Amino acid sequence: MNADSARAWVRLPSGKRLDLLNPTPFDWDDEDLAIGLARTYRWGGHSAWPLPLSVAQHSLAVLALRREAEPTGLAARAELRELLHDADEGLLGFDPLSVLKPFLGDGFHELAGRLQDVVFLRYGLTYWTPEEKIEHKKADRIAAASEAVHVAGWTRDEVKHVLKIPFKPLERDPLVAIYGGTPWEPWAPTVAAERFLKELQRIQKKLA
Repeated sequence: MNADSARAWVRLPSGKRLDLLNPTPFDWDDEDLAIGLARTYRWGGHSAWPLPLSVAQHSLAVLALRREAEPTGLAARAELRELLHDADEGLLGFDPLSVLKPFLGDGFHELAGRLQDVVFLRYGLTYWTPEEKIEHKKADRIAAASEAVHVAGWTRDEVKHVLKIPFKPLERDPLVAIYGGTPWEPWAPTVAAERFLKELQRIQKKLA
């Protein structure tokens, strides 16, 4: 198929349509992104709880960890970048297990990168510096290690030796202090979308 003529349309809840192969920054609303992330699941959708864990909830957890790690506070644009670090997955509706990504090929990586590029363009973000990337990945991997134990049901030994995540899982859920609830329990999609959208709008107001 000719890449220039190929199309992969999705109709979003707002009524807008997004061509996943040729996205533009104007193809979705904030609500669409929040809903997409709340309905896209980590860990292949597997969970020890009645519900799987959404990328929206994970994104809020990573943001909370990054805020905790910066005693002087994160700049609003850095906060927004943390919140949106997996935004392409919400538009695509797919969060592949990390070990599968090398098997998906260059085409998939190009598609995901193109989606993330238009997200960053829409929200006025720049990519991490090498130093910033280290701090981001640390928070992302700590969140993953914690989710593996408390959500997906892996043991701490398996996190280290099977999943090869070099960070210790947290005992406390960083989101409980903000939202309450049962530690590490995955939220319903409607709750995850509402909380993600509220945080997205709150940060955008700081930048206005």
